[in-house]
Amino acid sequence: MKVWIDTDACVGNGVCEEAAPDMFHFDGNLAYVKVGDKLLPKGQAGSADVPDHLVDGVLTAAEECPPGCIYIEA
Repeated sequence: MKVWIDTDACVGNGVCEEAAPDMFHFDGNLAYVKVGDKLLPKGQAGSADVPDHLVDGVLTAAEECPPGCIYIEA
């Protein structure tokens, strides 16, 4: 499973980081996907594989994201 964020649609509420802090970083304005300490590029170019132990948190983040800007790909 891969995840990415449409940062153009992000409203900056930080729910993603609350649900999956090991996968997302919220800088106060926008959310980003991260791998370890590395922030990935904005948009689909910043997609990342989701480790098995983070799947539940990532799915929760996608479900709770108000604008629905977190995308999950099989």
